[in-house]
Amino acid sequence: MAYELENRLVIGVSSRALFDLTVENEIFRTQGVDAYCRYQVEHEKELLKPGNGFRLVEALLNINDLTGQEGKVEVIIMSHNSPDTSLRVFNAISHYGLNISRAVLASGASLTPYLEAFHTDLYLSADEEDVQSAIDCGIAAGIICCDEIRVPGSKGEISQIRIAFDGDAVLFSDESERIFKEKGLEAFEENERLQAENPLKKGPFAKFLKTISDIQREFSPEQAPIRTALVTARSAPAHERVIRTLRAWNVRIDEAFFLGGISKTEVLRAFGAHIFFDDQAVHTMPASEVVPSARVPYRQCTDQAHKRDPCRLVS
Repeated sequence: MAYELENRLVIGVSSRALFDLTVENEIFRTQGVDAYCRYQVEHEKELLKPGNGFRLVEALLNINDLTGQEGKVEVIIMSHNSPDTSLRVFNAISHYGLNISRAVLASGASLTPYLEAFHTDLYLSADEEDVQSAIDCGIAAGIICCDEIRVPGSKGEISQIRIAFDGDAVLFSDESERIFKEKGLEAFEENERLQAENPLKKGPFAKFLKTISDIQREFSPEQAPIRTALVTARSAPAHERVIRTLRAWNVRIDEAFFLGGISKTEVLRAFGAHIFFDDQAVHTMPASEVVPSARVPYRQCTDQAHKRDPCRLVS
């Protein structure tokens, strides 16, 4: 019988999100594909260091041990690398003992069809175009910040995964955020007050949150392997619609912070997020200085085809 990916938490991760490929990416950017390929082959015995998504992936894989269900969480390498340049990544996976056995090595081709084929719940990459295409196809995805490599803790130290989400344009659609941008704060708050009992539409991470919530229900609150937080610039009176929306969706958020414009950075540090998802760089850039962060390039889906660079390999 074929191995089925339904009813599993499927995480697609690029090699640059999983490992520190800062040097390699610079070679690719400044010297081109051929130089990058030569470098990877010549250095394939040299161990790659963990990247910003490493501890999150490591901890997510540990859920399989906690649940006693092999394959409850499935992590798949999704890369523009060619098979010939991928051995270094697989060597690092083996060295760190990561239970990752599946990969898509697309040699520069579009990854989007494969994200759908593998029923991907979350895709982490450093490539904005790939992430945007995933979002456009209804897959939760984030551009993980790789300017600074910050790997919290070490193997075995993460007993509970902590995931933080922004609200509008991440968990929820951007319907209310557009009112704020077009008409200002007063109009936004009045709209949210009037619509308080009408649930917000689902955003790109709504399904991912539901999947996490389903996993949490298998444990008592004290033993749940994942803890979630909503970290939003909203404040009263715009809080009520959010709470009623989550209630209508029947999903669980463990902690919520309605900050009313206060910086999110210190709250994320205090929460101890292993990843933070937000749609605005003004939030993810400062947050990335204290916790791994990923920007969600939300936009309304269109039928326009997105042009892709067939030679992108470092992902």
